[in-house]
Amino acid sequence: MTPAVRIKGLRKTFANGHVALDGVDLDVLPGEMVAVIGASGSGKSTLLRHIAGLTPGDRGASFIEVNGETVQRDGRLASDIRRIRAGICFVFQQFNLVGRLPVIVNVLAGTLHRAPLWRSIVRWFQDHEIDAGIEALRRVGIADFATRRASTLSGGQQQRAAIARALVQRAKLVLADEPIASLDPESSRKVMEILATINRIDGCTVLVSLHQVNVAMKYCPRTVALHKGRVVYDGPSAALTPALLRELYGAEADDILALPDHISALIDLPGTTNNLQNRPPPAAVAASI
Repeated sequence: MTPAVRIKGLRKTFANGHVALDGVDLDVLPGEMVAVIGASGSGKSTLLRHIAGLTPGDRGASFIEVNGETVQRDGRLASDIRRIRAGICFVFQQFNLVGRLPVIVNVLAGTLHRAPLWRSIVRWFQDHEIDAGIEALRRVGIADFATRRASTLSGGQQQRAAIARALVQRAKLVLADEPIASLDPESSRKVMEILATINRIDGCTVLVSLHQVNVAMKYCPRTVALHKGRVVYDGPSAALTPALLRELYGAEADDILALPDHISALIDLPGTTNNLQNRPPPAAVAASI
């Protein structure tokens, strides 16, 4: 089976001499949901950005492949990296939405890689694309906000809109960079459950970077732990006991273990995907675009 993500010998050194990634080797199979954990500065975000083809690694005998296609090799991005990125969705910690535009337009931006340039410029979307956008918003529980400006949504709602954009993008690989870092407990739970649903129902491969070990254990069967740019653990999340974490991280383990697991403290509530079933009137959606 061709790995969804294959990394060999990845190294990244910043201009100030800091080594952010130090010889990372990693294979992720299609359909896996994998947590990437580590203290701040361990290289989590840098790793995801390299997988997405947003930045090249150091020169050397290294490469990254996504679904069998080369993202970068020997410190150079692939010449057709824009096309390859169309199959990769990056969910940013700070949502990466255009606040002045309606939510539905932000979501439908996920279709623009399949559209002619002129349609991208004038924001002209076909009816079936609008239908897909509304369905994606319904799945993440915010269909009623389709015509609202993105800036009026809460942080959790904006993160769900960003995930809805991944659904219409039809990406087979979802990279989520600390998607719950700035969210309240209930919003965090909803976002993690949506990512788990996309992984389970849509068959998307999901890599999510997290600070909270217990959240990784709750939602991700496999965890990759980074420490000073190196993979120090790659295996079942259930095996990440406090004793193992202290063995891997030393004194830093106490900082990781001290982070509150606010999701597990919540009483399970009905799934977010069924909370908002009503579709906004078509005329209202069309007018917002």
